[in-house]
Amino acid sequence: MGKIILSAFADEYSADFTEQCRGMREFGIGHIEIRGVDGKNVSMLTPCEVKEVKNKLDYYGLCASAIGSPIGKIGLDGDIDAHLDMAKRVFETACELGTQYVRMFSFYAPEGKNILDYKEHVFEELDKLRALAKSHGVVLCHENEAEIYGSTPERCREIYDTFGGDIKTVFDMGNYVLEGVDPYPEAYGLLRESIAYFHIKDALSEGAIVPPGVGEAKIGEILSEHVKYSEEDFFVSVEPHLQLFSGLNALVGRRFENPYKYNSEKEAFTDAVNKLKEILPR
Repeated sequence: MGKIILSAFADEYSADFTEQCRGMREFGIGHIEIRGVDGKNVSMLTPCEVKEVKNKLDYYGLCASAIGSPIGKIGLDGDIDAHLDMAKRVFETACELGTQYVRMFSFYAPEGKNILDYKEHVFEELDKLRALAKSHGVVLCHENEAEIYGSTPERCREIYDTFGGDIKTVFDMGNYVLEGVDPYPEAYGLLRESIAYFHIKDALSEGAIVPPGVGEAKIGEILSEHVKYSEEDFFVSVEPHLQLFSGLNALVGRRFENPYKYNSEKEAFTDAVNKLKEILPR
């Protein structure tokens, strides 16, 4: 039986990394999924800046659970060579920060095209990333998201099976709701053995992102089941997206009025953490 280890995208609490660390200590969250650092994406950090991140984590008694990278979040007609160079820097950052997990995606189609027509190309590029990750001793963790190849449970499972488990799953139940997929039991049942860790957001099928436990993502049920299923402890990474998230309307393809409104990022993040703790399995 596994235990839940809390982590978070602390850049949704504050852009300032020192404030992120202080905030997570106050919440009793011991890990951060590193994405935004002082307004800069983790993929753009210099080696010196990565050392500063590590020093601050150590000072506040925190660890990196994963690197929330943008790897694979590019059109297949983009500059893939430059993208691979970026991936190499991200893998080096993961090693420096002491985490084995790197979140990634499975590419967009060229504009106006259908990603399903590019399956062979997708898997060629994923294989390059897989080999590069293995050479650095890190584990790629694929997140389901709209419009990429791995937007459905079936295609996430296909990625996992094709690479013999070398590319694991980040299970985002909120994203499945936005895609019209039942997170549990449908998606979880298909993917549970592939799951490295979870992203925690909740959503309503009409397109609103809502606090954990309020929407249709079945967070409590999924985590309760995974605690019983997993033989190892696992991370759940809070990614609430409760403040207006730039690009979200375009991402889900619809406009909506979110019923949950907050005065600040910190207020929104605090509500998400508190509501998650209420539904966590004991």
